Amino acid sequence: MSEPLPMPNNAALELRAGALHLALRPDLGAAIAGLWCGGLPVLRSVEPSTLTGARASGGYVLAPYSNRLGWCRFRWQGQDYTTAPNTEGSPHSLHGVAFARPWAVLSASDDQAELLYEHQADAHWPFAFSLCQRLELQPHVLRLGLSLRNTDSRAQPAGLGWHPYFHRRARSRLNIDLTHRWVRDDATQLPSHRVPHPDLHADVASLAFDHCFEGWPGAAGLEDEALSLRLTSSLPYLVVFTPEPKPGQQPFYCVEPVSHVNNALQMADPAAHGLRTLAPGDVMDATFTLDIRTA
Repeated sequence: MSEPLPMPNNAALELRAGALHLALRPDLGAAIAGLWCGGLPVLRSVEPSTLTGARASGGYVLAPYSNRLGWCRFRWQGQDYTTAPNTEGSPHSLHGVAFARPWAVLSASDDQAELLYEHQADAHWPFAFSLCQRLELQPHVLRLGLSLRNTDSRAQPAGLGWHPYFHRRARSRLNIDLTHRWVRDDATQLPSHRVPHPDLHADVASLAFDHCFEGWPGAAGLEDEALSLRLTSSLPYLVVFTPEPKPGQQPFYCVEPVSHVNNALQMADPAAHGLRTLAPGDVMDATFTLDIRTA
């Protein structure tokens, strides 16, 4: 494996191709500080030097699980584990650990980069793993790839995903084929059961989701008065989050390709809901592609 490139804290890694410009903060969970097309924000975007954490960024990686891990605990292969709380005000652990740790830059050019996060077992996740992310810009396309390797001596549960925050405009709209939605218990914010759900063809302003969906074919259309986007991924589940805009904040919505149902690790059959078991040395891969065109 390549030696990491020296990167000072607060330094941004910037990629460009055609009208696309991507800014990353490797030291802040490899978060995307901004993605622009001809100066128009595609994701929630800020100048990279002003970003203070991944949760305020335009997007970040979810690993080694996505969404909520209920009550910061789980049972795995006969052993009970806990995870430290990582989000103020929540009784659950959220989004794994990779978004909250600095990553090393293995390589970088004008339009490509490769980053690495190496995790040692700690209070937030009790298994060791390595996670490599590859990023590539083409004149109209952003391509992302993830590879998670179990570097522990024990088998471990594993999940992957991406959490992009798309810039919300007055006419933002979703076009997504779906079959099912996981109903969320409002008291716990955890999924309770699955119900049939029709295809999603609607304006973001009319939606109130923070749910995981099944049955999407791996492609989603996102459009507004400025941009037309096509998101594709190898991952089989989709989390859609459409919060009300808050005063003083950039309005956004999320369409998140993920490998498993929210809180799958606590379900009776985690594998049936997408969670993977990785033996020592096993690798799990995922891809994400965003085609970006002006409207």
